[in-house]
Amino acid sequence: MTGTTGWLPAPVEELFGPDATAEESYELLTVDVPPATWLASLQSARDALGCTYFDWLSAVDEPGAGFRVSAHVVALAPVRRLLVRTTVPHSAPVLPSAVEVYAGAAWHERETHEMFGVTFEGHPGLDPLLLPEGFEGHPLRKDFVLAARVAKAWPGAKEPGESEHGGPKRRQMLPPGVPDPNEWGPLKGQLPPAPARPARGAARAAGARGTAGARGAAGAPAATGERPARRTRTAADGSASRPTTPPVPPATASATPEPAPSPTPTAPTEPTTPPEPKAPAEPKASTEPKAPAEPKAPAAPRGSDAPWHQARPAFDEPAAPAEPQSGKPPPELDAPDAADGTDNNSDDPESPTGGAQ
Repeated sequence: MTGTTGWLPAPVEELFGPDATAEESYELLTVDVPPATWLASLQSARDALGCTYFDWLSAVDEPGAGFRVSAHVVALAPVRRLLVRTTVPHSAPVLPSAVEVYAGAAWHERETHEMFGVTFEGHPGLDPLLLPEGFEGHPLRKDFVLAARVAKAWPGAKEPGESEHGGPKRRQMLPPGVPDPNEWGPLKGQLPPAPARPARGAARAAGARGTAGARGAAGAPAATGERPARRTRTAADGSASRPTTPPVPPATASATPEPAPSPTPTAPTEPTTPPEPKAPAEPKASTEPKAPAEPKAPAAPRGSDAPWHQARPAFDEPAAPAEPQSGKPPPELDAPDAADGTDNNSDDPESPTGGAQ
């Protein structure tokens, strides 16, 4: 007896039939059943597992296998997700309708029938849901022909080898749904066959033969399969298209050294008198007393961190008045003027002290 998978209360064979398989990944339990037990598996999911909430139903076209139809249902207390899947062949895509088990599957089965061509027997009405009336084909099938791609070329740059500059042309791969324009469409049978791509070995051999012929024409020995040597060029040589001038050879030293020129006698120069030293300038006596310098506030220590990490006040605090130094009297202030507003030091002769020095 096999064990249970995930949150299933019993083995998957007892709940969904002997041919059913189950696996759990990312909190999603997936059960694969054959098409014959599709409707019975949905009933077991609703009645035995409590998956009363129907989420969605759709299909995927698997080339070589068929259409894989999936239904996602959920149990609400507690929340548990279940994905029931089955695969029908491309030749006979037929399944019984799940409308009797989950009424909400009616819309999803209509869309699946319209996009993939899967027929759900017992459905009340498989009418078109998204496509216009008279549309031919099923767009989500891998063999559906995209007529717009055949009638009009894909906009954009040209493929390698299609421009006027030549060059190798890469192998073109048609995506699913795009047939060969020489086999389907308005240009059927009018295009030349695509050139065959040479094998990798043949291309290398042709390149080796071309290299050997070029070396033979230049008079150099050619080796089979040898790659041409790369031409090295430095920055001082300039670009390859720029003509280069041959370097000028340095002048060679003569065998016999030239005699050194004899020194010519010069006339004696007269002694010059040294300049007289200037008298030192007398220092100017300052008449105004200088105010004592205010002590500077110590600078804030600067760390190695960014300047905006240093805390600074929003405004500077007012500086305290400087205290007089010890041993020196404070400077005397001028006496206030008299109450009558006259100046005692005025030069007016009518004043009592006028003219007295």
